[in-house]
Amino acid sequence: FDTLQQGISFYENYARVSGFETRLYSTKKRKSDGKISLKYCVCNKEGFRETPRLQSNCKKKRPITRMGCNARITLKLINDQDNYIIFSFHEGHTHPLTTPNSAHHSKQSRNLTLAHKKYIMDNSRANIGATKSYRLMKEHVGGYHNMAASSMIPDQNIQIVTLIDHKRNSKIHTVRHHLENNSAECSCKMYEREGIPCRLILWVMKEKGLKSLPAAYIKTRWTKAAMNMPMFDLGGNLIEDTTNMEAVKKKVGHLWSEIFTCVSMAENNEDCLDDFMKLIDGFKQSLLSRGNLQASGDKGKQMETLLD
Repeated sequence: FDTLQQGISFYENYARVSGFETRLYSTKKRKSDGKISLKYCVCNKEGFRETPRLQSNCKKKRPITRMGCNARITLKLINDQDNYIIFSFHEGHTHPLTTPNSAHHSKQSRNLTLAHKKYIMDNSRANIGATKSYRLMKEHVGGYHNMAASSMIPDQNIQIVTLIDHKRNSKIHTVRHHLENNSAECSCKMYEREGIPCRLILWVMKEKGLKSLPAAYIKTRWTKAAMNMPMFDLGGNLIEDTTNMEAVKKKVGHLWSEIFTCVSMAENNEDCLDDFMKLIDGFKQSLLSRGNLQASGDKGKQMETLLD
């Protein structure tokens, strides 16, 4: 990022799409020039708030907003430059994320635009208060979810289903069902992580009367056709070729061991060495007659590969 603020804005936009809010955490500065070297941006539910002592006349309890969430990024200043990079990133949260149909209630989505402020100011001249003006604007745009500067126009082709998972501590999940192609997205993100649709997606599709999964959810790796496709390891080598190469390397290693054993046993007996040389020379001539010998350069590369 060219500036620190760009990095902070990047994480705020990421949080808005993902369903959580952020806040700025601690800062470290360089002693030489006082520039910010490290900046921490955390989830707004990071840490735990100290429980205040309740007074006898207290009528309203302060809501619990801190849940010990570890989601954060660390922005680091690049040496000899004024640019920043994401030095560390922790993705996991300890709390449910905001569902799309309630994202407009978040603090970052409740900002008034210049048009909203002007609308409220104009209504104030007609003795209409700010609260009533805001509610009136809500009726004009179709709901509070359309009030944000960005809160989000509802799509008629997307149906949002809220489900309560009683088998997992009554967690609430949201499934977005796309009516055009019958695809679905669940807030649990199981399909994105493992490539397998969760049971909540399957339940929604079953309730919609679908007899089979859409083709997009049937990954090749879970079908019989996966065995017909080439498989590669992390080095980019075919798994099958790698297996054969390992077997060849094992044979070559065993062969060298046998050769060294024979040489060590015959090194004190010149007659045995001559006999061993004749055997090797005879096998060499046999290979030459078959045309199986490779060029020395290619053979050298092959030996390096086999012997690693």
